[in-house]
Amino acid sequence: MPPATVVRRRRAAVAASAAAAFVLGASFGASGEETQSPPAERRAPAVAAAPTASPAPAKVRALPLEQQVGKLVVLRFEGTGAPAYVRRALRRGQAAGAILFRDNIVSPEQLRSLSRQLRRGSPATPIVCTDQEGGAIRNLRWAPPHTGQPGQIPGRDARAGARALRQAGINVTLAPVADVPSVAGAAMESRAFSRDAQAAAAAVRAAVNGWAAGGIAATAKHFPGIGGATMNTDHGSAMIDDAPTGADLLPFRAAIQARVPLIMSSHARYPRLDGDRIASQSPKILRTLLRDQLKFEGVVMTDSIEAAAARATGSTEQIAIRSVRAGNDIVLTTGQGSWLRVYRALLREARASRSFRARVEASAARVTALQDTLN
Repeated sequence: MPPATVVRRRRAAVAASAAAAFVLGASFGASGEETQSPPAERRAPAVAAAPTASPAPAKVRALPLEQQVGKLVVLRFEGTGAPAYVRRALRRGQAAGAILFRDNIVSPEQLRSLSRQLRRGSPATPIVCTDQEGGAIRNLRWAPPHTGQPGQIPGRDARAGARALRQAGINVTLAPVADVPSVAGAAMESRAFSRDAQAAAAAVRAAVNGWAAGGIAATAKHFPGIGGATMNTDHGSAMIDDAPTGADLLPFRAAIQARVPLIMSSHARYPRLDGDRIASQSPKILRTLLRDQLKFEGVVMTDSIEAAAARATGSTEQIAIRSVRAGNDIVLTTGQGSWLRVYRALLREARASRSFRARVEASAARVTALQDTLN
């Protein structure tokens, strides 16, 4: 296991957290306004996001276990066309959808054709997702947001991005970044809206509303916040000693208040909440904090389980099972063929364990409800 990068937060962040939490209701409860980061800018009305869909347990109970498990997997493939095995997996309900990267995307016309291939014959609208944060982190290179999050007018830019994604057949964006950088050399510095938690929260809310107004489901990431890490968890392990603070959680609270449909879980460690597990494998973080305390009702998706910080915790199969037990509804796979290992591992565990089977059913109900809202 690679050594953890231990990042100690500035003590000022702790002192500021109570104040940040206090102003949440006043800052975001009534206005719902569009903001730009940094905060001193033009504001315009934002369109309210669509409500998070209610879970659909009756619909899911009618499905065989094999298809219930499939709702918990998003797969990755190479190439600009959908391979036969991908189309077959989606038709059989062995996967909820696919994540697309730059090697899958050439042009608007090609992407529309690819998305039609993914949808054809699927028993439910598949999740077709991609990273479209803005600037360098956008896989549809012709589409907004053209600048990174620090320079965006979030509501306006998200709406513009949503229109382009929807026309191309994408229905879920893995954005916005809701992290609040708080240390020198923060890994999310160039991708986050602001170092000011209130400004970041206002921007996240506006972005969620903007994506929804354009018909795209947004994903707030990376819960409970990796703004205090200097190591990107894609590349190595990270431990953030005194996180999450109120400042870290403020943008996620704003996203939940805006009824964000998805939240992505982080692969960093937060020893003040769980000394043994990374966040994406921690019931204390995903169930106690996110579900019970913050009252999030939507879909929780892991960050890629091929990330180095996740790989350091065990095998593909172990990571998948721990992730679902912890409270994730979707296991995001980005390795070639790893989706099948995940699917088989989850199915075996569901057949062997009644408690795990109940967790699969609950997650499948949330994913099904999300799919019912997608185009």
